[in-house]
Amino acid sequence: MRLMGKRIFISAAAQGIGRASALACAAEGAEIVATDINAEGLKTLSAENPAIETVVLDVVDAEAVAAFGAAQKSFDGIFNCAGFVHNGTILETTDKDWDFSFDLNVRSMYQVTRALLPGLLDRARITGGSAILNMASMASSVKGFRNRLLYGTTKAAVIGFTKAMAADFVDQGLRVNALCPGTVDTPSLRGRIAASADPVQAEKDFIARQPMGRLATVADIAPMVVMLLSDESRFVSGQAILVDGGVTI
Repeated sequence: MRLMGKRIFISAAAQGIGRASALACAAEGAEIVATDINAEGLKTLSAENPAIETVVLDVVDAEAVAAFGAAQKSFDGIFNCAGFVHNGTILETTDKDWDFSFDLNVRSMYQVTRALLPGLLDRARITGGSAILNMASMASSVKGFRNRLLYGTTKAAVIGFTKAMAADFVDQGLRVNALCPGTVDTPSLRGRIAASADPVQAEKDFIARQPMGRLATVADIAPMVVMLLSDESRFVSGQAILVDGGVTI
């Protein structure tokens, strides 16, 4: 019950890391509000744990996010998990790709955080602390990867956003950190593998870059989400925390 009494917002909760994190945080006693644009995925999440409140929300829609924030009670923690992986060098990146990725990977984080921040600060004053966790990546300012120009640029922006937020509000009891996973076996990754010219080789290539010899699972990532939203990390802020299986050693 490491999150007992805490109310936590999670985006992109219909599948993958977001879903696993919602279930893990709920299992630790948190009251979860799980959002996604995937209504059917949220229904299956509710079926798995009826105590999780689900809300269909497009985090790119500024008006919808503002309305959601105004209608909600204060949160003790938020996990900005929504994102998209663009594949290609700068030569395969269009203006449309650029705008879409920055809207989803960065602008949505800014919109959600701005909408929910007053409540987080209120809770911090009452309880002594609140937390924001932003989804970044090892492919960011940490390390460059081939064919990840746009994705790495957005995730570098997430790390910058995280550190600036942490600096601005550290004296008000708000901790802000970024999570930087390695290659995680999720529906998103499986979709990218299936879309490649040689899916079998693509999977081998993803595994080959992991020194531990395997892909991460969502079960490898969710415990870190729990810890970074819990009081166990009460002295940790402004960090880009790698859970990458040794890629960046």
